[in-house]
Amino acid sequence: MASVLPNTDGGLLTKDNCALVFIDHQPQMAFGVASGIDRQLLVNNVLLLAKGAKEFGVPTILTTVETESFSGPMWPELLDVFPDQDPIERTGMNSWDTPAFREAIKATGKKNIIMSGLWTEVCVTWPTLNMIGEGYNIFVVEDACGGTSQAAHDAALSRMVQAGAVRMTTIGTVLEFQRDWANREHYNALMQLFRDHGGAYGIGIEYCYTMVHKAPPARKVPSS
Repeated sequence: MASVLPNTDGGLLTKDNCALVFIDHQPQMAFGVASGIDRQLLVNNVLLLAKGAKEFGVPTILTTVETESFSGPMWPELLDVFPDQDPIERTGMNSWDTPAFREAIKATGKKNIIMSGLWTEVCVTWPTLNMIGEGYNIFVVEDACGGTSQAAHDAALSRMVQAGAVRMTTIGTVLEFQRDWANREHYNALMQLFRDHGGAYGIGIEYCYTMVHKAPPARKVPSS
């Protein structure tokens, strides 16, 4: 019988009890994604997750593999979310094999680790299994990951869930940080984030703001 994971808030994530990892969001890795998700939607989901985590102060780790020789730099849009942070560079496909990555995870002090990466069946699955073995709770944001085929993506998710990982999606993860609309500290920033990256949900928010509350459209005014 399944039980609620320890070190969670009754099974839930909070902005204070988790850390987030972005693995190998690099051009060559994105070229190989063929698991059914449109690549632009994948980028959008990754940015929504990254900006949401930053807004709520969730510790975030970036890591890349073979940047100079094969994979290319991490997506500039993602790097722009964390301008003061350099990705941990690796040669190995399994992040957990890299001491700097292990140290970064441990330094967060969190036992709940949210995962987003390319590819699902390798660079997400392998460290997930290792970290579960080390006592971490792993939450895989599946629509912020991509595999080399739908079969590879699905098999990887099944393998991780069988080991104890939890499947998540991007919007649900960011909303779990907010949890209660009575908490107003992040409300306006969150609404703008969903207007920018939330797809149909964001369109609905914009409609409510402009047509119900008669607010002006959320236009981006370029700086002079």
